[in-house]
Amino acid sequence: MTIRSFDTGLHARLILIFLAALLTAAPAMAELEILDTEAPGVIRIVLSKSTILTADRPVSRVSLAEPEAASIVVLSPRQIYITGKKLGTTTLTLWSGGQVSAVYDLVITPDVTRLKRMIHEILPRERSVQVLSSGESITLSGSVSNTADLTSVLSLAEAEAPGKVVNLLRVDGVQQVMLEVRVAEMSRTALKRMGINLAATFSNFTIYSFLNNLTSLAADGSGRIDLTDKINGVFQYNNGQSNIIGMLDALKAHGLARLLAEPNLTCVSGESADFLVGGEIPIPKPGALGTVSIEFKPFGVGLSFTPTVLSSGAINLHVSPEVSELDYTNAMRYQGYEIPAIATRKATTVVDLADGQSFAIAGLISESLKENNHRFPVLGDLPVLGMLFRSSDYQKNKTELVIIVTAHLVKPLDMAKQTLPGDDFKEPTDYEFYMLGLLEGKNTGSAAAIAASQANSQPETVVRPETGFDGDFGHAWPR
Repeated sequence: MTIRSFDTGLHARLILIFLAALLTAAPAMAELEILDTEAPGVIRIVLSKSTILTADRPVSRVSLAEPEAASIVVLSPRQIYITGKKLGTTTLTLWSGGQVSAVYDLVITPDVTRLKRMIHEILPRERSVQVLSSGESITLSGSVSNTADLTSVLSLAEAEAPGKVVNLLRVDGVQQVMLEVRVAEMSRTALKRMGINLAATFSNFTIYSFLNNLTSLAADGSGRIDLTDKINGVFQYNNGQSNIIGMLDALKAHGLARLLAEPNLTCVSGESADFLVGGEIPIPKPGALGTVSIEFKPFGVGLSFTPTVLSSGAINLHVSPEVSELDYTNAMRYQGYEIPAIATRKATTVVDLADGQSFAIAGLISESLKENNHRFPVLGDLPVLGMLFRSSDYQKNKTELVIIVTAHLVKPLDMAKQTLPGDDFKEPTDYEFYMLGLLEGKNTGSAAAIAASQANSQPETVVRPETGFDGDFGHAWPR
């Protein structure tokens, strides 16, 4: 076996000699030519339309970077027919002989001319709308008179370039809406009730009468009589061997309740606003494995509405007023919890109003009558003594409810000229508080309120039926 040694220095010298011979023996290589395409020409074509490109020299070859974007037809050595097929940008390259003669950026844009014509025909009053083509997108700028026309312009633009509309439009004019809602309710009740329960004990036996759940026997078996909260009179007769006890439930009552809620709320056209003045009550809910979870239910005076200012000056309103309160008379008990019911008056509707107009969106007139008569057979039918074995009640309810909404176009106010709740309050002096029993000091009035009163030359007490506020109570925003 023969082992040869290799000289690394000799190997390096042989490589250098080979490279030198190669460089001297090889013919001169052609220089690499790079075409400067940093600022190529731009050809703009409307989608689905065509144009003819005329070259400076005869064209031997044509190349399109994205064939799906456009179609090309060579009409002559110097003329090329181009049609836009898809929104976007691609590159068009022309060869003359064996060299590149020209490079173009081919931009296919939406048809803004047709969009401008449609906007002018459908919305002739909107002359401040500007339509520009920015690459494959449509840019809308300028202003419109209302939000309804803004929606129409955007819909037309989306039809021309779906998902590629840049909205720079602004809405001119007053676009803030203040909504006044009045909820007025009057409820009248009349109640008459008469019931008698007897308990008689003789030498050898005892008689009980139970009508209308006025009384009951004790659960411990002692024979004691338990009275309910309906008992408002007790009489007793005892002659030594006989004991007669009577429990009386006699009531005549009249009730009157008045509810007036006036929530006011301001919102920009096209947006939604809501508020709630009240609170939330915890409601226990049974859960898994005997657990109890808590759910909160809102109650109080609430208002939710969405205004839209139309081109005609009318105001389209989607309004939902609500007035609710806790009702403990219909409360329910659950595992030691007393859960009150919620009495609610609410309405949801859509109406069109002009500035300052009002609509009664909901109304209710309800009248109910309930009569009950409980009696013992035979004994309760006796002419005179029968009243001792009867229990009667009479209940009548009458309710009137109306909900009125008023819409106003409003502008921002000058805070220096306005008064707020509490501005006119002045703490009473010791003499006014202790001797006169006044909760507010005399000669109340802030500087702003006095100045506004003097400027308007109005008396101190001003009646404002248009807002529902009168006197010193209530503050209305300016129109």
